[in-house]
Amino acid sequence: MSGSTFGKLFQLTTFGESHGAALGGIIQGCPPNVTLDFEQIQAVLNRRRPGQSALVSPRNEGDEVEFLSGIYRGKTTGTPIGFILRNHDQRPEDYEQLNTAYRPSHADFTYDKKYGIRDPRGGGRSSARETVCRVVAGAIAEQLLAHVGITFSTYVDQIGSCRFNSTDFFSMAHIDQSLVRCPDSITTEQMVDLIEQTRAQGNTLGGAIRGVIHGVPAGLGEPVFDKLHAELGKALLSINAVKGVEFGSGFDAIEMTGSMHNDSFTEDFNTTTNHSGGIQGGISNGMPITYRLAFKPVATIMQTQTTINSEGERISLAPRGRHDVCVVPRAVPIVQAMAALVLLDAYLLNKRLSL
Repeated sequence: MSGSTFGKLFQLTTFGESHGAALGGIIQGCPPNVTLDFEQIQAVLNRRRPGQSALVSPRNEGDEVEFLSGIYRGKTTGTPIGFILRNHDQRPEDYEQLNTAYRPSHADFTYDKKYGIRDPRGGGRSSARETVCRVVAGAIAEQLLAHVGITFSTYVDQIGSCRFNSTDFFSMAHIDQSLVRCPDSITTEQMVDLIEQTRAQGNTLGGAIRGVIHGVPAGLGEPVFDKLHAELGKALLSINAVKGVEFGSGFDAIEMTGSMHNDSFTEDFNTTTNHSGGIQGGISNGMPITYRLAFKPVATIMQTQTTINSEGERISLAPRGRHDVCVVPRAVPIVQAMAALVLLDAYLLNKRLSL
């Protein structure tokens, strides 16, 4: 199976399935002699794990990472970093009815067509459980980037019709005061109420996440095909349920004129506005990188649905399993991890080219 490796210099390869024995990854290209904060890595994993509140999937996974190689006495050695996270709360019996059924808007049909075989337990490899490995690598990348002053603020700005419109930089401590990781307390209450109402209906919700990255120096990214926002876009669109990404003014630029949209320079090489979202010509310009991505509603709903099986026969699909009503709050650390992987890769590549 190709497509399980991400990155150019700082590379992550992941493996594992939702209800298999474990998930894991191999990180290649990590610089040596970097002291890692393992408590911080686990804290980031805890932000993603299921069972953390009454609003998310009740699956009870500790998501404790075990490092197998590439680290000696707390420091990276420059060799591949291998790690695993063991699954403990699998319930494969919830998915026995899915051996031949094609769930609406899932990857069951497409995996069958591509491989001729699939693991129906929780979606197998197509499950968002795979993203736990991205969070491990992203947490390491974020620690490396902190040494050069690059910091991240990632938060929920919309669930369903409830929206908090902001491009401000908020601390993780402030964001995590909210059950749904929205920095605004009033919008948080509205989002929580909407999630609870939707759960009672056996339905699900989509939403959006805002990302703001500070401290990115001018000059990261490559022209033409490897533009910085193109690399970020690919990374963010690879996250389960993401349907769209915009940078800076995004689609709002459609209704603006050039004179409204242009970011005028100041004498200190900053700009008076940031409609470009910190990237011009595919290369960072030193301003904050801002982006927003849209998540579709979770495809697994607690309602009986009509679908077909692998023989093309019409069947009725009863709801089973443990699932989020809205994945967006738990997706925040995943989004931040993917952004960190892209930024570290771009930084290392730029550093190599500058030697």
